[in-house]
Amino acid sequence: MKNILIVATDGYEQSELTGPKQMLEEAGHKTTVASIKEGEIKGWEDGDWGDSVAVDCQVKDVEVSDYDALLLPGGQMNPDILRMEEKVIELVKDFDSEGKPIAAICHAPWLLAEADLIDGREVTGWPSVRTDLENAGGEVLDKPAVVDGNLITSRNPDDIPAFVEALKDALIEADAELEPA
Repeated sequence: MKNILIVATDGYEQSELTGPKQMLEEAGHKTTVASIKEGEIKGWEDGDWGDSVAVDCQVKDVEVSDYDALLLPGGQMNPDILRMEEKVIELVKDFDSEGKPIAAICHAPWLLAEADLIDGREVTGWPSVRTDLENAGGEVLDKPAVVDGNLITSRNPDDIPAFVEALKDALIEADAELEPA
């Protein structure tokens, strides 16, 4: 079992949080939802507010050492709000400096650009953020899941199965690297 941190706030794309969360839990992993606020955060689905999910902890209280990977759901509002939060960007950078998998889907690669993590790396994202990713130095590919080192990126909700599979593979790979030769 691995501990996966999901960072989101109001306006996350409903399916991009709940789908991966459910798939990871069904695979035996533990997920924790962290946000910049307490209580619940509300999803966005089909052009309107969707369901809420409970917030397990606040980003300011997260210790990277407690988690094996970071999952960043998209939606337009969610990552746009989060990329302006210094503590969120520090957290993304800390996961990267530890070499832990960071999975970002849809608009969430904005957070990777804000953390200055994509220069010279292959990434993908929602079509409207691809120019931003290129301007941040990323090589943008149009594939369901792009893996470059510890970064895993995907384009949209249709890519969730490939996105989650790539994250699960990265967790297995990270385990293999920790085993003595």
